Amino acid sequence: MDEETAKKTIVENLEKKKGKSKFYLKDFYKMFPGEKPRTVKNLVNKMVGESTLEYWSSGSTTLIGLKGVGKQAGGEGEA
Repeated sequence: MDEETAKKTIVENLEKKKGKSKFYLKDFYKMFPGEKPRTVKNLVNKMVGESTLEYWSSGSTTLIGLKGVGKQAGGEGEA
């Protein structure tokens, strides 16, 4: 898997999803059916580290979305 192409694929897929801004990790696995889950998870973690994606937690569930997109964007943890 070419890392740059995979990153573009993730961003494009997330931007296409109208009305939904946060996703489960398993949704990212579906974008790359031929890849091992660990490889996809590492890529997502790297994108979070680069501030392309961000984690969001409800306390019991952790979701992932594009940085700055969604209802919670800019509303939590910023003072």
